[in-house]
Amino acid sequence: MSDQLTFADAFIAPRLGRNERLERIEALIDWTAMVPLLSGLRDSETGRPPYLALPMLKVLYLQALYDLSDPAMEEALLDRLSFRRFCGFALDEATPDETTICRFRAAASHAGTLEACFAAVNQQLEAKGLVLKKGTLMDATIVKAAHNPPPRQAGMGAAHPHEPGADWTNKNGKSYFGYKLHIGMDEESGIVRRAVFTPARRWESEEADHLICGDEKAVYGDRAHEKKERRTALRAAGIKDRIMHRRHRYMVSLPHWQQRRNQLIARRRAPVEAVFSAMKRIYGKARARCHSLARNAADFFAFLTVFNLTRAVA
Repeated sequence: MSDQLTFADAFIAPRLGRNERLERIEALIDWTAMVPLLSGLRDSETGRPPYLALPMLKVLYLQALYDLSDPAMEEALLDRLSFRRFCGFALDEATPDETTICRFRAAASHAGTLEACFAAVNQQLEAKGLVLKKGTLMDATIVKAAHNPPPRQAGMGAAHPHEPGADWTNKNGKSYFGYKLHIGMDEESGIVRRAVFTPARRWESEEADHLICGDEKAVYGDRAHEKKERRTALRAAGIKDRIMHRRHRYMVSLPHWQQRRNQLIARRRAPVEAVFSAMKRIYGKARARCHSLARNAADFFAFLTVFNLTRAVA
């Protein structure tokens, strides 16, 4: 065989291992800004020297982006040049196995690292002018627990012994066991600015204030986010109150103007549902994967981070 490259080899070789989406994500933000947030996650008293924390963080983001389990992620790092390039692993360098990935995720979830990195990435996206702040769309969705629901006892929702963070809630006359993801999405850009991950029992109105940034021009929410004090606070801050009205006790129906107002608000806040649709259909997160509230929260903050990055480079 000749050792001279053909024209096809010269054209194709530079493109081997290319992934344009990952390259755009890599170039979008300053990843070194994440390093201080990862302090202490790579400490190890015994065994071989640990992997650097930043490449490991990128491994978690790749898992979220491509819906990969720990074994599948280990295999992909050995097989895909684009994954190695994104994480910063050289071709002749060892890569983490599934146990190492699992342990790093556990340490990151315990330290709240994924939530901190979510906020840091959003800060960079905002600095680039990608967050428009015309309005915040609030909503929440139920995430099923990793385990099957335990039997309900005497009218009270029973906890699962292996998943104590999950809880019961009712929606449209049906009972659900799991968690709830609350988000506040930037109206124009579709970037999720704020998020809270809670047991399913937590009401939307209890978390709504955590989803309001304070620099938006309007806040949109459904009936579950209504609260008199919240409306007053929004007006005082000069933020337009676009939270739907709900029918209270002893009211036969809402006045016509409130019904019409609710219809108009529902149309404006409808795009927030696209986040949950993508989360469950594309990213495989209709059901939790971990067995604790903290680890599942970290998993969903990793998803929200890559969701925002993909929106920004689209």
